[in-house]
Amino acid sequence: MSYRVRFINVVLLLAGGSILLSSCGQGGRPSSINPGNLSTATGIAYNEDSSFQVRDFEGQPPAPNTVFIEGGRVVLGSFEEDLLHRNDNIERTVTVASFYMDETEIANIHWLEFEFYTQDSSQEYIDANVVLDEQVWARELAYNDPYVDHYLRYPGFRYFPVVGVSWLQAVSYSAWRTYAVNQSLVKNAIESGDYVPEEGDIDTVQVAGPEGSMVDRPLFNAPLESGIVLPNYRLPTEAEWAYAAQALIGTQWLDENQTHQRIYPWDGHSLRNPYGREMGYFLANFKRGRGDYAGIAGKLNDGAMITSYIYENPPNDFGLYNMSGNVNEWVLDLYRPLSYQDMEDLNPVRRNEFLDKQDNYNQDNQLINNRSRVYKGGSWKDIAYWLSPGTRRYLDEDSATATIGFRCAMIRAGSNY
Repeated sequence: MSYRVRFINVVLLLAGGSILLSSCGQGGRPSSINPGNLSTATGIAYNEDSSFQVRDFEGQPPAPNTVFIEGGRVVLGSFEEDLLHRNDNIERTVTVASFYMDETEIANIHWLEFEFYTQDSSQEYIDANVVLDEQVWARELAYNDPYVDHYLRYPGFRYFPVVGVSWLQAVSYSAWRTYAVNQSLVKNAIESGDYVPEEGDIDTVQVAGPEGSMVDRPLFNAPLESGIVLPNYRLPTEAEWAYAAQALIGTQWLDENQTHQRIYPWDGHSLRNPYGREMGYFLANFKRGRGDYAGIAGKLNDGAMITSYIYENPPNDFGLYNMSGNVNEWVLDLYRPLSYQDMEDLNPVRRNEFLDKQDNYNQDNQLINNRSRVYKGGSWKDIAYWLSPGTRRYLDEDSATATIGFRCAMIRAGSNY
C-alpha cells in the first residue's frame, strides 16, 4: 500500500472518529432534565453525602386551571375606532414570552375556598383581602336585591365569575393561591416519596380549633431548587392579556404569516356565531343596546341578563373562555395614556409612574394617579365596543364593581421563548 493511500485511510478514520465523537457529545450533553452525575465545570460528583445536591427535575409542574400560551411577536393596540379620542393604545409591535393563564375567570366557588382557608387569619387581613363588596349589585332605582343577597353564596352561582373584588384583593388572592397550590404539591411529593424533606421543610402553625381551642396544622415548604413548587400566580400584564385574548395562533398561515388581525377573540367582524347549530347566536355575554341585556323570552340570545357560567361560550384558539364579555378583568398594569410609547418592546408592563408622573395629570378631571389600574375585556353590562381586546379602561385599585372580575397568569420558568 502506498504512502498516499495509507494517509487517506488515516484521514478518513480520524474523520469518522471525530464525527462519532461529535454525535455522542451532542446526544450526551447535560440539560436541566438530565444534568448528569458530574459537574461539567469541576468534575466533582453530584449528590454525594457532602457534595452539591442536584434534584430530579421533570419540568415545571402543571398549574391547576391554566393553559399554556405560546409567546411570540404581536401587534398590540386598538383596532376599533377610538370613539373617546383618548389615543391611549396606538398600534405597536412587541414580543410576549410564553406563559400560563387561567382558562376561565375566577369563580365564586374559588373565592369561597379562599375565604374558608383564611378564616383563621387576623380580622384586619380578612377585612382588607377576603371580604367582597356584595353591595356592588345594589341600585336605588333597580330591584337587584336577589344578587346582593345570593350571588356570591347561593350554590346555583358557584361557577359564575366572582365580582365585587378590587385589584388589591385580586393580588392577595393570587398570593394565597400560590401558597395553597405549593403546599399541596410539597405534601403530595413527600407522601409519595418523590421528595425527601430537608430540615425546616415541615413545620407547624397553630390555628383556631373547635370551641376556641388552638390546634397544630402542618406547614409544608420546599426550596425553589427542589423543582416541585410552582412560580407565583399573579395578574397578567396588559400585554399578556391582550396577546392571549387575540389568540392569533389561529390565523397562522405558512411560515410566520398571519392571514388577518382580529377585532375580537374570534374571527370576523361579527359578534354572532357563523357556523353550525349555534349559527346566529352571540359569541359573548354583553349588552346589545339600551335596555337589551339578553333578547326576548323564548329566544334569549346570549342567555344571560347578568354574568353567566364561566364555560358558557366557545373558547378562543388558545383555549381561553370569555376573554370578551361576561366580566371585565383586572390586569397588572398601572394606567397611563402614553404607556404604549414608553414601555419596552419585550414583555412590556407599566409597574409604576416611571417616565410618566401622576403630577402630569389634573386630578380633578382625569383621576389618573398611582392607584389607577387597567381593566379589559368588556362585561355583561357593556356594549360591544368594549369587547375588543385593544380597548382599555381604568379604575382605582381599591374599587370594586359588579362588572369586574379577574383571572391569574404565571410565568413559564426555565424557558427562553
